[in-house]
Amino acid sequence: TGDSAVASASFTSVAEMFHHRIRSTPDADALYHRVDGAWHTLSWRQVGARVRAIASGLHAHDLAREARCAILSATRHEWILADLGILCAGGATTTIYPSNTAEECAYILNDSGSVLVFVDSAAQAQKLETVRAQIPGVRHVIAFDGTRSEDGWVLPLADLETQGRAWDGDHAGQYEATADAIRGDQLATLIYTSGTTGVPKGVELTHDSWVYEGEAIDALGILSPGDKQFLWLPLAHSFGKVLEVVAIRIGFPSAVDGDVNRIAEHCGEVQPTFMGAPPRIFEKAYIKAVGNAKEGGALKWRIFNWAMGVGKEVSALRQQRQEPSGFLLLKFKVADKLVFSKLKARFGGKVRFFISGAAALNRDIAEFFHAADILILEGYGLTETSAASFVNVPENFAFGTVGKPLPGTQVKIAPEPGYDEGTGEILVKGRGVMRGYYNLPAETSATLDDGWLRTGDIGRLDQGMLRITDRKKDLIKTSGGKYVAPQEIEGKLKAASTLISQVVVHGDKRNFCAALVTVAPDTAESWARQNQITWEGYDAFIRHPTVLSSVREAIERVNKELASFATLKKHAILPRDLTVEDGELTPSLKVKRKVVEARYKDILDGFYAE
Repeated sequence: TGDSAVASASFTSVAEMFHHRIRSTPDADALYHRVDGAWHTLSWRQVGARVRAIASGLHAHDLAREARCAILSATRHEWILADLGILCAGGATTTIYPSNTAEECAYILNDSGSVLVFVDSAAQAQKLETVRAQIPGVRHVIAFDGTRSEDGWVLPLADLETQGRAWDGDHAGQYEATADAIRGDQLATLIYTSGTTGVPKGVELTHDSWVYEGEAIDALGILSPGDKQFLWLPLAHSFGKVLEVVAIRIGFPSAVDGDVNRIAEHCGEVQPTFMGAPPRIFEKAYIKAVGNAKEGGALKWRIFNWAMGVGKEVSALRQQRQEPSGFLLLKFKVADKLVFSKLKARFGGKVRFFISGAAALNRDIAEFFHAADILILEGYGLTETSAASFVNVPENFAFGTVGKPLPGTQVKIAPEPGYDEGTGEILVKGRGVMRGYYNLPAETSATLDDGWLRTGDIGRLDQGMLRITDRKKDLIKTSGGKYVAPQEIEGKLKAASTLISQVVVHGDKRNFCAALVTVAPDTAESWARQNQITWEGYDAFIRHPTVLSSVREAIERVNKELASFATLKKHAILPRDLTVEDGELTPSLKVKRKVVEARYKDILDGFYAE
């Protein structure tokens, strides 16, 4: 199945699409960025001038066509400028997460053959300096912030742009000629899979892949030039990257800042109309909303629960494409004034919808926000599909699904042993699908079959909407031969208790399932106050009888919804939360399951010792 409405490209390359945007709306706002705590604006014309200077600077350093330039940086507006500069110069961008270790950076730089690296700080430049002998192919490091090194290996971005403007003046028409010569099948981006398992592979995405994503999302009609996005997602991840491209295609401005701890604060300042985020952000917002209501005292808690009850009635109607009326509408307006408007104000008060991706969104979380008059549209895609392949839309959404295929994307379900008819591995085909894995022909041929990408996910189509049930590589097969989908159980648990931060369900080749649970440190103290627990520090808190009882009760509630073979027979609360910095979460906040299981092997083995 799939719509072929976006069958042929409107632009040959991202560079052509970008230059069309500049000519179409030169003076419209393009990027907002923070300087000394205040937001500053760049128009499309100004962005174009910066990108031209960067691209010309790369020409001054003899960048060859499809030569890789890496970006090792947190999300900031210079990331976008550098990326577009690389693409307009005919090069290709290798993305590296700023949380990668020096050794991981060296592996990616060598594997990709990157010749230049953009970094966001002196600290990142220093990280590369420690492995400089291992990356002989890197000619220069270009720092957004920082000074020129004594030997000239590190260059400030301002110096590159100065060199670029001089080169451009001496080579009239060469910038345009190079950009115009870029083909659709030319490599644009080399994104290394974040590696929840194994060594990361470089995914080759072409200019046409990104042009297609922009076209297809534009064709949905859910975004317009009047929108404004807040972009904090890692731009090294395909989810963040696709939102960069969509902004160019449609022409709306983006407020860019990657500080994950200040998302709500920044949304309050820039007042976006939409934002993309992984489920973890919505789980944390849910925990905070419930926690604030409980801390407000008995009356506030009763009002909150009354309002959520009214909201759930309205949500049920809206899920049936009906609107409230009469007394229910009146109650909903009161609930909005008393409760929902305050929750919406935390995100700036103008959000039309959120887009959730990168991992499965628990349906209970989606329905909680919908009851509060905040719509979360879940989508689905892989790095190998240039991010978006499916998405719900405001006029046609179904919680628990990831929506219909984007126009121009085809999908089919390949039968899989052990599943009912109509359920199997999801196969995707279209212009967004990768060219292949870089220098890995065997892995490429195992994943791509006549243009069809084997996603590794299990699902079924329900009235044209894709419902994902399992991830093949995460699927647990107990020693009794029963299959268990851990992500579904983990999502249920996180929705069942505002105390629980992360869950890892374990049980592959074991005779029952168990769980490792973490408690969020940033909400622990307020939870203690709500439950009359004297705060004596985090370590004491997670061992408190009330906390242990609350986690146990949440697991018991979820167990009642599960088949007996999937119930959690044992669990342990870990001494700290899982983090990106400790290598337990990917930068898009997905759990690295095998890392966590290896790290806490003794606890897991102890569950089954009897």
